[in-house]
Amino acid sequence: MKLDHIQLAMLEGGEHQARSFFADTLGFIEEEKPEPLRGRGGCWFRNGDAIVHLGIDPNFVPQRKAHPASLAADIGELAQRLEQGGHPAQWNEALPGRIRFYTSDPFGNRIEFMEAGQGSSEE
Repeated sequence: MKLDHIQLAMLEGGEHQARSFFADTLGFIEEEKPEPLRGRGGCWFRNGDAIVHLGIDPNFVPQRKAHPASLAADIGELAQRLEQGGHPAQWNEALPGRIRFYTSDPFGNRIEFMEAGQGSSEE
């Protein structure tokens, strides 16, 4: 089995903020949503095999525990880029042998980034 995508929730009208974070800051490419789904709002992004869908939730509550984790080749550079964009990196050393940090998307959802090649599936 292989994971196809993850979906995060966001507030209605948050597409501009999502594009700024996922495309401009993280380098994801926006994918056009299929016609039957466009009326729901939200947006879809891809970066290699990583696919993120952002959907509108009228009862939105930011997810501060549940989160996706992505691998980064240069985690220090990524942390700098996120911090420059107003998304502070919260470094975490609780997992031995892994360099990683957490940040939040513009909607307050927790996102984890780990250095690729350190006990990851990318070794």
